[in-house]
Amino acid sequence: MDMVIGYGAVALLFAAIVFALERSRRGGRDQDFSEYATAGRSFGSWFSTMAFVNTWYPGTMFVSFAGLAAASGVIGFYFVPYSLLAVVLMFFLARPVHVWGKQHDLRTQADLLGLRYDSRTVRVVAAVIGIVASFPWLILGMQSLTLVFTYLSFGRVDASDAVYIGIAVVVARQIWTVRMGARGIVVGDMVQGVVAYLFGTLLIFGLLAWLLTDGHGFDQLGPDVFTLPGPGSATGSLYYLSLVLTGVLGGWCWPDIFVRLFASRGPATIKRAAVQAAPLLFLFGVGLVLLAIAGSTVEGVRAAPDAVWFIVAGEAGPLVVAAAGVCVVAATMGNVSANLQALGAQTANDVVGVVRGRRVEDARVGQVAVALLCLLAAAFAVSTAQKVSGLVELAMISYAGIAQLAPTLFLGIFWRRGTALAATVSMVAGFATAAWLQWRHPTSVPGLEGVTAGVVGLAVNAAVYVVVTLLRPAPRAERERVDRLFDAVAAPSRQATAAPRGGLGLEPVA
Repeated sequence: MDMVIGYGAVALLFAAIVFALERSRRGGRDQDFSEYATAGRSFGSWFSTMAFVNTWYPGTMFVSFAGLAAASGVIGFYFVPYSLLAVVLMFFLARPVHVWGKQHDLRTQADLLGLRYDSRTVRVVAAVIGIVASFPWLILGMQSLTLVFTYLSFGRVDASDAVYIGIAVVVARQIWTVRMGARGIVVGDMVQGVVAYLFGTLLIFGLLAWLLTDGHGFDQLGPDVFTLPGPGSATGSLYYLSLVLTGVLGGWCWPDIFVRLFASRGPATIKRAAVQAAPLLFLFGVGLVLLAIAGSTVEGVRAAPDAVWFIVAGEAGPLVVAAAGVCVVAATMGNVSANLQALGAQTANDVVGVVRGRRVEDARVGQVAVALLCLLAAAFAVSTAQKVSGLVELAMISYAGIAQLAPTLFLGIFWRRGTALAATVSMVAGFATAAWLQWRHPTSVPGLEGVTAGVVGLAVNAAVYVVVTLLRPAPRAERERVDRLFDAVAAPSRQATAAPRGGLGLEPVA
C-alpha cells in the first residue's frame, strides 16, 4: 500500500503536468522555429518567475546540495548568495538581451553572441561549449531520480532497478518538450515549480519545525558544522568565495537559463520576475540547508547524507515521503526538460544552421534535434546507470567549463570594445585551462588557498579577452556597428512591454 501511495503521487503529478501542457496547446500550434525556441516572447512575470526558479534549482538540490549541508554544515549555504546575485544580474541583462533578441529574432544564447561579435566562429564555439558542458547534467538529471523511486517503493525496488524507472519517467515527459518547445517548457515549469518550490518550501519549514521541537536542535552539533574553511584548512580560505563566484557567473552561462530571457514578454517583465524570484530562492535555499544541518542528527543521515531529505521525511510517515518524492520529481523534470529544449535549439540553430549556411526556420529541425539529444542522453544514462561517480566528476568539470562563457557574455554585453577574436581565443583558453585543472584538482588548485579550477580559468579567460581586445582593436566599421547595437538598448522603448496587471501574463496561443 505504501508503494501505491508513493508511485501514485508521481503519477498524479505527471497527469497534472500533461493536462496543463495539452490545455495550453488548444488554439494552435507553433508555426516556425523562432516560435518553437522562444514561445513568441509572450510570457508574463509569474510564468517567467517559475520558469527561472524551476531551471535554476534542479532536483539535485534536494539530494546533493542537501547532502553537502548535512555532511559539511554551513558551507552548504554557498548556493544561496550566488542565486541572489544571479537575480541582480538578471536585472542588468533584461533590457539588452530582450531588445537585441526581439529586433534580430535571436533564439539562443549563442545566437546572441553571434550577433554581438558578428561572428559565426564565436557563435559555434559558444554553442559547442554550452552543449558539451550541459550534456553530462542531462544524464545526471535522468539518473538523479534513482533515490526517489527507491524510497517511494518503501523497500520493494532497489537502486539498480529504480534508476531505470527514473530514466523512463523523465524520457516520457520529453514527448511534450519535443512537440511544444519553449512554450511547453514554461507552461510545465509553472506546474512543476509550484509543486517543487512553493509546496516544497512549505514542506521544508514544516519538517524543520518538527525537527527542532523533537530533540534535533542545532545545539547538538559541533562547532565545525558552523565554520567556513579558513587559512590552513584542507580546502583553503578562498574556497567558499570561489564557489560563489563561479556559481553566479557560470549560472547565467547555462543555455537553458538564458532562454528564460527570450521567452519573457519584455524587460519590465523580466525585472518583475527577478523581484518575485528573489524571496522564493532565499526562503527555499535557507530552509533546505537548515533542514539538512538539523537533519544530520537523525539516525542514518551521517552514513548517507545525500538521503537526508527522504530520511527526515520518512520519520513523518509514507504520505510525507510521497510528498518529498514528488518535489524532487517536479524539480528534476523542469531542469532536464529545459536543458533538452535549450540544447536542441542551439544544435539546430547554431550548429546545423551555420553548417548549412542558412537560418533555420522550420520547427521540425528543432524537434528532431531535441528528440535525438533525448534519446542519446537516455542511452548514456542507461549504459552508465551503475557508474554515477565518474559522471559526477565529469559534471563538476562541466560547471567549471561553462563559466568560461562569462567574460565573452558579460563583457560583450556591457563593454563595447570586445572583439570576435578576443571572444574566440579567450573562450578556448579559459575552457581548456579550467577543464584541465578541474580534472587534475577536483576540489581546489594547490598553492592558491582554495581557489578552484573554474576561477583560475576565468582569470586566464578575462585576461586574454582584455589583452587581445587592446592589442587588436576592432576596425572602425565594426565599432560603428556595435555602437548601433548599444544605442538601440539605450533608446527609450516605444511600446509597453510589461504584462497587464491582474493576470498571469500568458497570451493565448495563436
